[in-house]
Amino acid sequence: MSNPNEAPEPQQPGAQPQQPGNVPPAGYQPPQEYQAPPSYQAPPAYQQPAPGYQQPSPGYQQQGQAGHGEGFRFEMPTDGPKNFNDVLPQGGFSGMFKVTGMPTELKVSYWIWLIGGLLGALGALLGLFGSIVLFTLAPDVAVVVLLLVLIALVVAAAQIVFAMKMKEGMEWARLALTVIAAISLILSIVGGAMARGQGSNWFGFVISLVATVLMWLPNSQAWFKSARGAV
Repeated sequence: MSNPNEAPEPQQPGAQPQQPGNVPPAGYQPPQEYQAPPSYQAPPAYQQPAPGYQQPSPGYQQQGQAGHGEGFRFEMPTDGPKNFNDVLPQGGFSGMFKVTGMPTELKVSYWIWLIGGLLGALGALLGLFGSIVLFTLAPDVAVVVLLLVLIALVVAAAQIVFAMKMKEGMEWARLALTVIAAISLILSIVGGAMARGQGSNWFGFVISLVATVLMWLPNSQAWFKSARGAV
């Protein structure tokens, strides 16, 4: 209960008298409605993932970014043959001249290995007949020549088979061809030392070296990886 003798408190200078009811004071301006700037774009509406969608693992990398900045890394092949049938070409030797689906680097490498193997086998067969004739003249020398010819024939046949398995995407065959190129280097060095630079097989080694390098180029590596994933 207020005391009638109490005087009202003095108002501040410029203060507006209190208005009865819910009436805004003089000079009040209502806030304007917010408008987004012209460059603003609303975020897209959320869409439910498709059925069966699985969230990628933390180590996932988008295509095009995988392998970025990674150099060449050699890995031992894991598709080695488990029996003799795995060594033989699929469908026999009828598909020897089919190279569809391979990158250009591997096509060139395959033709080098295949033609080199065929020429090596032909030369070994001719040497085989020559060693038989040599038996009538110098049997001791003929035995050594026959042994070398048989080794050359086996290597040439293996080179043809390995080249065809490499064409099928077998990484173990690519490694075997690389070993053959290393053997060619050793034979060239030994032959050059024994013949004092005459009659050495340096040309054959250079050709096999080119074929080997083509098998390990980035496009060839990617093709072998895709072939391994398709198996």
